[in-house]
Amino acid sequence: MSKGKILVVDDDRLVLATLSYGLTQAGFDVIDADNGDDAILLAREHRPQLALLDIRMEGLTGFDVAAYLREFLQTPFMFLSAFTDEATVAKVKELGAVAYLVKPLDISQIVPAVEAAFAHSAATAPATAAPTDAFQAPSELPPLDATALAVGVLMHRYSLARDEALTRLMGLAAADGHSLPEQARRIVDAIELLARPAQR
Repeated sequence: MSKGKILVVDDDRLVLATLSYGLTQAGFDVIDADNGDDAILLAREHRPQLALLDIRMEGLTGFDVAAYLREFLQTPFMFLSAFTDEATVAKVKELGAVAYLVKPLDISQIVPAVEAAFAHSAATAPATAAPTDAFQAPSELPPLDATALAVGVLMHRYSLARDEALTRLMGLAAADGHSLPEQARRIVDAIELLARPAQR
């Protein structure tokens, strides 16, 4: 019996693997992503009950992902970061994170914080809402900025700066005879296809 579904996002593959393994062993259903663009796509598809986000990442940051989760999916989130400067802490509070964990942390310290966040979100969920009220069909979701998302994907996939990624996207669009938004949409669609769970 799963304790709940959690999205874990960190661009450090070792940290991501450690967190995913530890939370899975603790009984959670874990979805992981190593960049913010994939994180949003996976969140839209799998609807996690909680997200654990690294803050500093190439492309979309943990703050960007958190803002999207809060505004469009109403998914609670917590941050895991090595940064404790005033600006970072202020932004964490502004976004309304349920917790802010400072690296380095052992998984044995993270699991209780995640369990507490799940308990908190369950306790604060509106009791009057029917389960279907909380769920939005994908067709009802706000449209993604496909161009920005595609640029982020190219930045991540090919280790490019944002300007270089945009230039590559424009080149792909020209080569394929598509408009920039159309080419971006094709890339996003391809990523969403790859993110689908395999059919058993």
